[in-house]
Amino acid sequence: MTVVINCDMGEGFSLYQCGDDEGIMPFITVANVACGFHASDPVVMRRTVELAKKHNVKVGAHPSFPDLQGFGRREMKMQRGELSACITYQVGALKAFLDAQGMPLNHIKPHGALYVAASRDEGVANAVADAVEVFNVPVMGMANTMHEKVYKERGLKFLAEYYTDLEYNDDGSLILTRVHDAVDPARAARDCIRVIKEGKARAASGKDIPMRADCICVHSDTPGAVELARVVHKELTPFLA
Repeated sequence: MTVVINCDMGEGFSLYQCGDDEGIMPFITVANVACGFHASDPVVMRRTVELAKKHNVKVGAHPSFPDLQGFGRREMKMQRGELSACITYQVGALKAFLDAQGMPLNHIKPHGALYVAASRDEGVANAVADAVEVFNVPVMGMANTMHEKVYKERGLKFLAEYYTDLEYNDDGSLILTRVHDAVDPARAARDCIRVIKEGKARAASGKDIPMRADCICVHSDTPGAVELARVVHKELTPFLA
């Protein structure tokens, strides 16, 4: 089994920085680039795409609810058509910067509250799928949730994702936090390998839960993210696609 290591990037804004994209980029294979609705702006988007090209890292879009002030971590109620248009708009903006660099759009991965809402709400998942169909690329999400059910029913290529730096509930759902806590890189790497080899992860309660991963995510705004990415990359090298 092979996996990719992905990271949410380009999440600064104007003069403000969020995460060390330049430090992390050598240790990932795929970047999820913010599209301006939870973070980023045109200059940041262009710079992040250029940085990814320099390091031979594939780029996907990381669209969000239109929640710049809340960093996309507050759920919003939107009609399906409105939400799909919102996502299509964001992905289209990023794709223009990729076109300028001669790079393809690799995938789409919703951000934050949008990602979590789509994991449990069939209507939100279908709104995401509506936008993904426009671009005909794979979509990232969590296995055994509405992500997998809806995206596969719609005939989309689904990539199951495991998070190195977030906790899970006993039912396999993700515990989304406004601020990410530091994690032990060595332990995180061991947990990733266990997911790959055994199909199991450890919930916050300590209980084993079923887990599948085509991609491993490291967040750029997790404290110590560069070292976390470095260790995870080193230990997962035999499994990298």
